[in-house]
This record gives sequence, structure tokens and C-alpha cells, in this order.
Amino acid sequence: MTTTSPATTATASRPLSAVLRRYPVLVALCLAALFMVVPFAVVAVNAFKSPTEYANNGPLSLPHGLYLDGLKDFWERVDYGQKLVNSVLISGSVAVLATGLSILNAYAIGIGRIRGRTWVLAFFVLANMLPQEALVYPLYYLSKQVGLYDTRLSVIIVFTVIQAAFGTYLLSAVLGRFPREIVEAARIDGANSWQVLWRVVVPVSRPTLGVLLVFFFIWTWNEFLLPLVMLISNDNQTVSVALGVLQGQRLMDATMTNAAALLGVLPALVFFLVFQRTLTRGIAAGAVK
Repeated sequence: MTTTSPATTATASRPLSAVLRRYPVLVALCLAALFMVVPFAVVAVNAFKSPTEYANNGPLSLPHGLYLDGLKDFWERVDYGQKLVNSVLISGSVAVLATGLSILNAYAIGIGRIRGRTWVLAFFVLANMLPQEALVYPLYYLSKQVGLYDTRLSVIIVFTVIQAAFGTYLLSAVLGRFPREIVEAARIDGANSWQVLWRVVVPVSRPTLGVLLVFFFIWTWNEFLLPLVMLISNDNQTVSVALGVLQGQRLMDATMTNAAALLGVLPALVFFLVFQRTLTRGIAAGAVK
């Protein structure tokens, strides 16, 4: 006697139209992924071509060998190792500090319920809406006055405040729905406000904090305008600034341009892949909440 599993019965009883509706979505997602991957693949392939091979065969042909002179020349010309250290130091510091500042602000607004919290949140929303072009001259003038111009610390401070404005607005909405019973239980057990924050709120909100950490790092890594204005010394410049300055000098051929683009995006891509599970967990936790 043949038995039918419950899963088979459920699949058979499901309407055919419901099953077919999934395929257009799957096809659309595959096409979107293809459009995102193909440009990066073209850049990676052309980074390992010689200028002669690129000129003769075009950008879509496969390289006949690994031509590493483009990567080597770009690395030496911009001192890429120092630029990489600067970008990692600035982006990592901003990600950690902005996340910490965001959770402190959001704890006071979302759980502490400070007076005028609506106006405080409106201030953070306004800070997020201001374009960076409007901040260039005031920040330039202030950094000159306090002696922080052309230092990595100045950029770290600026971007920590900018990113924390968004983080505070986001976390305030999350902590505003934080279960009050958990907070009250911790306070009954004798925990003060600081202990409630670090022993209760932070562990529960860790997935959301992980998402902010990843986003803050990548957003800061990609910043160009403010680092271009605030960091004029070659030893303090970031990867994005070095790429833009070298492109403006028109000293690179097509192969070196692709090598520069590859080296510029590769660290951020590696960081994203390493913390992909953290990002997925944070998004899933937000969806469940």
C-alpha cells in the first residue's frame, strides 16, 4: 500500500496558480543579482589584463594570463597600504562609536522617556536630512579653530555624530516598543539604569546593533566629500579620496583604473561577507518583532 507524506499532500493540494506566482519573483531576484554581479566581475577581469590586451580584445574578453602590474603600480603610486589603514581605522572607529552613542541616546529617549522626546527625535530627523555640502564650511572652520584640521580624529568625530543621528532615530523606535515588564523586573531585582542598559537592553537588541555596525562601517568607507575637504595630507587620506584624486590627475590607463576600482571595493565587500550572518540575523529579528 502506497502512503503519501503530509508534505506531498500539502503540495498537491496547493493551487497551481500559487506555485506559479513564485517563479516571476525568483526570476526578478536572479536578474537583479545578475545586474549587480556582472559589473563587479567585469572590473575584476579587466584588473588582470595588460593595457595591450585590453586595447586589442576589449573589456568583455577573458585575460590570457594574470597581469599584476596594474595592481602593483596602483598600490605603489597611492601608497595603498597606508590608505587602507586609514580607511579601516576611520570606518571601524565610527562604526563602534556611533553604535555606542546611538544606544545611549535611544535608551534615554525610548525607555527613559525624557521630556520633549518628540522634539528631540525631530532634531535627529532634521540632522539626517541636512546635505553634507551644507556642513562642509562650518566643519572646516571649526576644525581649523580647534586644531583638528587634517587629522583622522576630526573625520571620526564628524561621522560619529552624523551616523549616530540616524542610529538614534532608528533605535528609539525599536526601544520605544521594548517590553516594559523586562525592565521593571530588572529594577525590582536591584539593577540600576546603567545595569539595565548593559545587562538587559543591549543583549536583547544585539541583532539590531549588529546591523547598525555593518551599515555604519560601509557608509563611512564610501564617504568622499568630507574626507576630501578635511584630509589634505597624503598620509591621512582614505581609499575613496585617493581613488578620486588619482583619477583627476589622469595618470592611469584602463587596466590600472580597473585595478584601483577592485582594490577600492574589495575590503568593504570582504567586511560585508564576514558580517553577512550578523546582518541577516538582525533583519530577521526585526521582521519577527
